[in-house]
Amino acid sequence: MINLRIAQWRAWAPSLHSYEDWQAWAKSPWTPADQGEQPDCAFLPPMQRRRLSRMARMAMDVAWPLCGKDEQLPLVFASRHGEIQRTYGLLGDVADQQPLSPTQFGLSVHNAIAGQWSILRGQRGEASAIAGEADTFEHAMLEAATLLDQGAPAVIMVIAEERPPSAYDAWIDDVPFSYALALRVGEPQPGQDASSTSRWQLQLTRNIADTNNADKSQASTPHSAWPHALDFLRALHEPGASLEHAFLEHAWKTRRWIWQRLP
Repeated sequence: MINLRIAQWRAWAPSLHSYEDWQAWAKSPWTPADQGEQPDCAFLPPMQRRRLSRMARMAMDVAWPLCGKDEQLPLVFASRHGEIQRTYGLLGDVADQQPLSPTQFGLSVHNAIAGQWSILRGQRGEASAIAGEADTFEHAMLEAATLLDQGAPAVIMVIAEERPPSAYDAWIDDVPFSYALALRVGEPQPGQDASSTSRWQLQLTRNIADTNNADKSQASTPHSAWPHALDFLRALHEPGASLEHAFLEHAWKTRRWIWQRLP
């Protein structure tokens, strides 16, 4: 069981850019049309922007404002599917017996975006790249909690997913639209003003429904209607009073993650 404080957050998706946009989405979620738009990342010089993929831009756009100019904070980058568009292009080159671009290959690896973040910001601290299953979000938050326990004053956690190519439609069904969410995570402090922060408790228990079916169909698990990160984002928009004693549950295979908002 761990306690976390969400000091700040930012999110991006097609047509969902501002706090007000996400507030409206949280009240009545919908799947926005994805025409390939991407953040402009105007805080970066043009040469650096051109080197970023769409997914990297999404991650930078949400994470950048949460870290002060001279702050040295650890980063946790999380994504279940990673640079899937770039990887799909590389697989196409392999199928066509074309030579692979070393640059494209190097930027397709799972920790590439974390590395780009470190270079662009001059970050010299720890950067982790997490790839889990449908509960990648919770694993990333567990990693953030570990870094806090080791003495980090705060951790930037960013999770991003891009809509996969249609060739994956039969296998990937957990990315309804491209999105990125960044959280500035810290430890709750005694006497902290609860009005300016969001405090949560995260607990991992066994998902009894799937204990005997871990390698079989997931039909017995009550999956979330939305990716876990977006479910949590919806909860962030709920009035604190209504969630003071409420739970947010995310289950996957033998794991059941229980979030509780603390007063």
